Amino acid sequence: MARAQGARAQMALAFETTYGTPPVGGFTKMPFASTSLGAEQPLLNSELLGYGRDPLAPIKDAVTADGDVVVPLDAEAFGFWLKAAFGTPTTTGAEAPYTHEFQSGSWTLPSMSIETGMPEVPRYAMYSGCVLDQITWQMQRSGLLTATARLVAQGETVGATTSAGTPAALELKRFGHFNGAITRNGSALGNVVSADITYANNLDRIETIRADGRIDGADPSIAALTGSIEVRFTDQTLVTQAIDGEACELEFAYALPSGESFTFTVHAVYLPRPRIEISGPQGVQATFDWQAARNSTVGRMCTATLVNDVETY
Repeated sequence: MARAQGARAQMALAFETTYGTPPVGGFTKMPFASTSLGAEQPLLNSELLGYGRDPLAPIKDAVTADGDVVVPLDAEAFGFWLKAAFGTPTTTGAEAPYTHEFQSGSWTLPSMSIETGMPEVPRYAMYSGCVLDQITWQMQRSGLLTATARLVAQGETVGATTSAGTPAALELKRFGHFNGAITRNGSALGNVVSADITYANNLDRIETIRADGRIDGADPSIAALTGSIEVRFTDQTLVTQAIDGEACELEFAYALPSGESFTFTVHAVYLPRPRIEISGPQGVQATFDWQAARNSTVGRMCTATLVNDVETY
């Protein structure tokens, strides 16, 4: 009897034309490190009395389909997750390299069908109506660079054979922490120990009454872009900005020697006044839990720019 192993797991993704309806083709093989995407249906204990001390059979509750997918920040596949987070990009360039610009503020988000396969069982689970609720990643000095995408799906369909056909393969070109840089108002921001970035669409699940127990959709509400920056305390620049209540522009960028790049620009970042603690003889560090807002001049909160050899997303 075959045993399922994560090393043999596969994931394929395609954007849907109609919410909740998997397309018949156009799937792309996606690199991923782990996933908790799945459907669950809890049982409700019977509350009825008069049948003795032994309980009656439980009742099925509504189906919930959601979970996280941990993916690498790479030059090509990451564009699919950016499209899920922000919508269809504006692509420029007559030939490679192409520049894909994703902008925040879209009222509609595309839905995806994602299939996870365990061929040794075999078990192929198709999750339709997947909408991206949140994406987050961290910048630091070392380690593997990954992002976590939180998804809300409409439902799960399990089969013994794949419904994704033969997914198209992408070239894997990973960014690393070594390729990262942070700038503030166009100038390099030094003494940064780590940084966290979280973009949330704050999806509103449409939980109507249906015979199949699924949701009717997941609509984006007011977005949120938050994070933190931990810095070695060397000057008063960030503290002064926090006290004055002014906004700055932060840019988180990665670039490969081969020319591919990913730049995430937050146009209006507001900093809280932090507590500066001296905890010992070591260097003093300060943490700023920042929040972003719409920049009236640019007309949006953030812009993600991906430069690669993919012609369109």
